[in-house]
Amino acid sequence: MSTYSMRGLWLGAAILVASSLPAFADSTVNVDLTGDAGDKMGMKLDHDSVPAGKVTFVVKNDAMATNHEMVVIKLKHKNDKIPMLKGKHRVDEDKLKSMGEVEDLEPGKTGEMSADLKAGDYLLLCNLKGHYEAGMMSYFTVTK
Repeated sequence: MSTYSMRGLWLGAAILVASSLPAFADSTVNVDLTGDAGDKMGMKLDHDSVPAGKVTFVVKNDAMATNHEMVVIKLKHKNDKIPMLKGKHRVDEDKLKSMGEVEDLEPGKTGEMSADLKAGDYLLLCNLKGHYEAGMMSYFTVTK
């Protein structure tokens, strides 16, 4: 067999292997954080599910006068009990698997973070005092 034929065989095999691997496209999720002290607080995602791979969260604080943040937590199971710090009105992040966060977003500001996420269940939350308890959280799924 000639050198050119062997190269063609190897190239064909490489293409076959590459085409059988799952495609991991980068995903972007837009997150809107809402609510001021005394108002209903919330977290709205434009996608609640993306494929595994690099995920970029673009986070905007739509509040008028309150700072917010967004923390990405990997859950073992969607119904995991979320541990709280007694008397602090905050989630105990040390007992959870944080994948990263956008911290201390002032009203009207935007921030972003990227993480390589594997398939599974995630929880996005604001962990400033009392915000998680006020409803600033959203479940998020990464598919295979």
